[in-house]
Amino acid sequence: MESMNISLPDPLKRFVEAQISSGRYGSVSEYMRELIRLDEKRKAQERLEGFLMDGLSSSVSEMKAKDWDDLRKNVMSRRAKRSSK
Repeated sequence: MESMNISLPDPLKRFVEAQISSGRYGSVSEYMRELIRLDEKRKAQERLEGFLMDGLSSSVSEMKAKDWDDLRKNVMSRRAKRSSK
């Protein structure tokens, strides 16, 4: 695993240290990894919402049962891949 150094102003450094002291996180690295994961999740949610808005604003097309089946399989496959990580 690679190492990365960051510089924080004193108020942010104290905030991070308080998060560690609270016992929820075992280290600064663990806290930072959690923040990055949450940001990844937020960005993925924004992307999904963008796709949904694009779909809502596009011309209407009727989905067939096969379309729903394909969509369901795709989502389940992605979910399984994420769960196995």
